[in-house]
Amino acid sequence: MTKKKIGIIAALAVLIIMIFPIKSQIKDGGTVKYDAVFYGVTKEHSIISDLISPTGENGYNIGTRVRILWFEVYNDVEFVPREVNK
Repeated sequence: MTKKKIGIIAALAVLIIMIFPIKSQIKDGGTVKYDAVFYGVTKEHSIISDLISPTGENGYNIGTRVRILWFEVYNDVEFVPREVNK
């Protein structure tokens, strides 16, 4: 094999490795992240206490975030208040 072919094969191997995501689960209520070099997807389901929520009540952040390179292209995460049975 010539040096040119070896270089092309090595570059393709590096690109393929950069495309496949790494899955990680965060212990905040069920958030799952898929991160690769070129993109990332976060399926968020996190518990929010009344101290940090926008409305001052307990609840969850639920939704999906997508980023391509360093730019967020999709975000539908919303706060859902917890229903309290009285």
